[in-house]
Amino acid sequence: MDRRAEKTTRDRVDEWNNRRQHLLEMGGAEAIEERHRKGQMTARERLDYLFDPNTFTEIGLWVKHRTTAFGMDEREIPAEGIITGFGKVNGRTIVAAAEDFTAMMGTFGEYHGRKLARAIRFARENGWPFVTMNDSAGARLHEGMDTLEAYGWTFREQIEASGVIPQISLLMGPCLGGQAYHPVMMDFVIQNRRTGFMGIAGPAFVKTQTGEEISLEDLCGWQSHATKSGQTHLVADSDEECLDQCKELLGFLPSNNTDRPPRVLNSDPADRVSAEMDDLIPDHPMRAYDMKKVIHAVVDDHRYFEILPYYATNSICGFARFDGRTVGLVANQPAAKAGVLDINSCDKLARFIRFCDLFNIPLVSLTDCPGYLIGSQQDWSGILRHGAKLLFAWADATVPLISVILRKSYAGAHYGMLDKSIGADFVFAWPTARISIVGAETAASVIFAKEIRAASNPEEERRRKLKEYSDLYESPYPAAERGYVDDIIQPAATRLYINRALDALAHKRVARPSRKYSNITL
Repeated sequence: MDRRAEKTTRDRVDEWNNRRQHLLEMGGAEAIEERHRKGQMTARERLDYLFDPNTFTEIGLWVKHRTTAFGMDEREIPAEGIITGFGKVNGRTIVAAAEDFTAMMGTFGEYHGRKLARAIRFARENGWPFVTMNDSAGARLHEGMDTLEAYGWTFREQIEASGVIPQISLLMGPCLGGQAYHPVMMDFVIQNRRTGFMGIAGPAFVKTQTGEEISLEDLCGWQSHATKSGQTHLVADSDEECLDQCKELLGFLPSNNTDRPPRVLNSDPADRVSAEMDDLIPDHPMRAYDMKKVIHAVVDDHRYFEILPYYATNSICGFARFDGRTVGLVANQPAAKAGVLDINSCDKLARFIRFCDLFNIPLVSLTDCPGYLIGSQQDWSGILRHGAKLLFAWADATVPLISVILRKSYAGAHYGMLDKSIGADFVFAWPTARISIVGAETAASVIFAKEIRAASNPEEERRRKLKEYSDLYESPYPAAERGYVDDIIQPAATRLYINRALDALAHKRVARPSRKYSNITL
């Protein structure tokens, strides 16, 4: 007699339900309660919060490790410590993976890695964004070489998906060792300031190998990456805020590189005038002002989603909408280091520009920059190499490119912040713009040095020559006469001109030479 016949259909359904429920309970009630005591959500709670109600479909619930060494044959790790699947976020399909710290501390083993790699591949093949929630004690050492190989599968899939689908990492717990390459290889990292940690090694290992004593917070907490390394793009105060920021960010992005970004209904008039901008630029060219006032004045509903707000604060980048369209907006910040371009700001802006270009997001640049930062430390650290990244990013871009010059646009920064010759479709200038190879003060001191020294009143002669050079070359009118500037516009009408330019460029097409990619100066 076939012993399988001894079980009825109902028996089998009940058995399935019991086994499934056991897996869904993750590490058990005690482990879940411990998470809640620490103010953290469980992996499944995070997924429930991210996805629209009743839309999440799990993949790989039954996956199980195959290692028997070191007592692993007696270990049960629900869902292999990582929950993967797909569903709707604000009505659009995405794929997600959430590491489960209650299941063997979310350690990364062979089949944990297989599930993660498969989820990324599934997202890429279907053209859906991918979100990962990092919360793991690190490599599962019990599985040896199988764990090591699993990292490679993950990294390869991430790289294959790069530029095809948006990838977002939510750093909601520890992420240390080789596993930390996973979030930094994503497009955006959102870090929980209380519980998120990311580093190539933990404090104990650092002390053993180097003798340095440092806390986990100082080594790889949010300030380490949001302000110093530039690897954390957004910071949140809780799991819920991490997930809310992720949802908002996804709302600006297309699902993949063949789609256009979503356009939303907009009640903010496209031709709205901001009268306060006419008096925004200080009379003295060396006086600072806050570029964020300009940004908030021109974008839809004064709403701007800034990326990397704590890093390289002399530059600004982020997403906004113009007449409902998603736009990537980059700018100098005169209120920080006079808005100069240094190594960190170049890296910050170049990567953001390239992301926008990969995902069909038009770019708007607001320029007030005295140039690239000079000096021995910048030269020795490679300012030319890093500065060239901006030139590569702009010249490679095929999306609509719009530049607005508010005040200073000098020397190499004239190209680094987008001008006509590097690829801008439209360049507009305010009447306050100063466009030249160098500032009039510097130019006059070089060109007219002999005349100034020989004058009966050198200081008066210096002022006269300075005005002569400024009128001839530095004002926006000579640039407009040559066609380097398309129009000199009233500051209050900036939003109107940007929207008209975006309308004109809505169907922009660019042919490029046949090649794999440009050899950007990494």
